[in-house]
Amino acid sequence: MGKAAKPGEVYVLNGDLGVGKTVFTQGFAKGLGITEPVSSPTFTIVQVYDEGRLPFYHFDVYRIGDIEEMDEIGYEEYFYGDGVTMIEWGELIAEILPSDRVEITITKDASRGFDYRKIVRTGA
Repeated sequence: MGKAAKPGEVYVLNGDLGVGKTVFTQGFAKGLGITEPVSSPTFTIVQVYDEGRLPFYHFDVYRIGDIEEMDEIGYEEYFYGDGVTMIEWGELIAEILPSDRVEITITKDASRGFDYRKIVRTGA
C-alpha cells in the first residue's frame, strides 16, 4: 500500500491495543522508501518522516484528551497536505477525519493462531 500511496491520502488504522497497528505502519513506511526506524508517536502525537518518496505523517491519537489538541497541532496541514497521513486510533477523532479516507481494521484471529491477523481495507 505504501508503494501505491498518493499525496493527500489519509489512512486510519483501527484495532485493539497490541494488534499490530504500528507494525503495519512500519511496513507502509517501507513501501514509501523510508529506511529510518518508525515508532508510534504516542506522546508526541505526530511524527514526520521526510526521507521517502512522499512526506509521511504518522499520528497516534490514543492520548488525545480533547479534539482541540488536534487544532493546536495543525492537523489540517497534514491531512490536506502533500504527504500521506497514517492515523492510529482514528476513531477518537472521527469528527475531524476527511470523508475520503481509507479505513484499515486489524483484528486478531486466535482460532487460526496467536500471530494471525485479519486486515480489512474500506473506503477511498
